[in-house]
Amino acid sequence: MSTDTAARPAPLFVGDHLAMDFLNTSAMPGGELVEWLKDGDDLLDWLVSANAIDPVVAMQFRSEASRVQLDEVAQRARSMRAWLREFLERHAGRPLAADAATELGPLNQVLARAQSHYQIEADGETGALALTRARRWTEPAQLLHPIAEAIGELIVEADFGLIRACEGSACTLMFLDRTKSHARRWCSMALCGNRAKVAAHRARAQGKSA
Repeated sequence: MSTDTAARPAPLFVGDHLAMDFLNTSAMPGGELVEWLKDGDDLLDWLVSANAIDPVVAMQFRSEASRVQLDEVAQRARSMRAWLREFLERHAGRPLAADAATELGPLNQVLARAQSHYQIEADGETGALALTRARRWTEPAQLLHPIAEAIGELIVEADFGLIRACEGSACTLMFLDRTKSHARRWCSMALCGNRAKVAAHRARAQGKSA
């Protein structure tokens, strides 16, 4: 049973990559399923929290798009998330082989609809000229593009041997291990690491008293 929206915790950003954080928008951090993308409002809120879109863009879609349109995009986001989870479950933990490209049709279909262009702007702090990319936001479906591009970046650039699942009991969160030692075990110490340490300490104490 999923947690009611009113009691739902804030979204978790422990994946160390936007694509992994997107994957974690449905998870069981406390042993109970939480869905952070129930509808279009949720999707907009999460994209802003993840710094994937500007709050002004979210306001634009809230005022110009219908709830039905936004909810439909949220459904598509959940479908893309399910595809990503299946893809990672097949390939995480080892280098990604070139033949994985045959599985990327659903992702490439989303990427093909992106509308963006490059432009030259002056940096607000240094004044130096920089080539930046701007997006055209003309339809709600484009809200999927920052997510799809992050997934594409993960697939092309990340070491899939460093994509891991949290070792916490019943936790379904996953992450890209960017630590120097590549020995990360937990989604976070606060959520699962400390809990595991307490459980281990309790087990040792019980063993000594037995």
